[in-house]
Amino acid sequence: MQVTLLGTGDTTGTPTVGCHCDTCEQARERGVERTRFSVHVHSETTGQSLLVDCSPDFRQQFLREAVPLPDAALLTHVHFDHLDGLGNVYRLLDSLPVYAANETDPVTGKSVAESVRDRYDYLDVVTVHGRSPFESFEAAGFEVTLVPVVHPPLVSYGLRIDDPVTETSLAISGDTSYAIDEDARAVLRDADLTLVDGIVTAELCEHHPAGGDHYDDDGVPRTFGTKHMTLTGARALARDLAADRYRIVHTAHFVSPDEAFADDIAVDGERFSLADLDC
Repeated sequence: MQVTLLGTGDTTGTPTVGCHCDTCEQARERGVERTRFSVHVHSETTGQSLLVDCSPDFRQQFLREAVPLPDAALLTHVHFDHLDGLGNVYRLLDSLPVYAANETDPVTGKSVAESVRDRYDYLDVVTVHGRSPFESFEAAGFEVTLVPVVHPPLVSYGLRIDDPVTETSLAISGDTSYAIDEDARAVLRDADLTLVDGIVTAELCEHHPAGGDHYDDDGVPRTFGTKHMTLTGARALARDLAADRYRIVHTAHFVSPDEAFADDIAVDGERFSLADLDC
């Protein structure tokens, strides 16, 4: 299993357009980016590729990384920074099966699958397939399992991807607070590589209208507001999930430059060969 981090940033990315904060300036100096979230997973055995979330930066990401176009896609939720790149498949692909959860969202009255189907009904090449959380299914030669996470007010999902041939695995927390229940954690646990949501440092919770939540034993909030984990929460979740290796994703430019480029915080273009974790 070859994993390429196409996009590792939050909804505005780093550098953020029009921003000259120290973190954005240092990102420019370093020549690194955190574009909107997306992950490319390729099977060396079957030659197939699965795309997790369709970033609005789809075109830039695929040109930059020169990875194969996807044979299937999976969408975790309907926020634009994870969904709106789907229109890029127009004229690029003859067909694209798209998988998403089939649970009804009490806010929208539709499941993620239904929302995607309605929004992109003009794309004849896209066929949307609803799937139930905790029930594994096949996509692009991989075994995939969706799990509900906590990203109010909309439903959101994490996932596990297993390669049945190499017996390697990737877990993705999805956009979530620290309040992932144990049933979901059990599915995500013990993966070869785990990607965990971590948007800002815990001290920035004092600037959020909802503050912080899910405090650790030292009183440090593991959730920023209600939707995302702090970096403290992301690292705590990675420990709980016993990941062989992890990276923090969906990180915002509000993290100070002395912390924003820590080794465990992902940047675009990182690649992992899960058959060889010394990559």
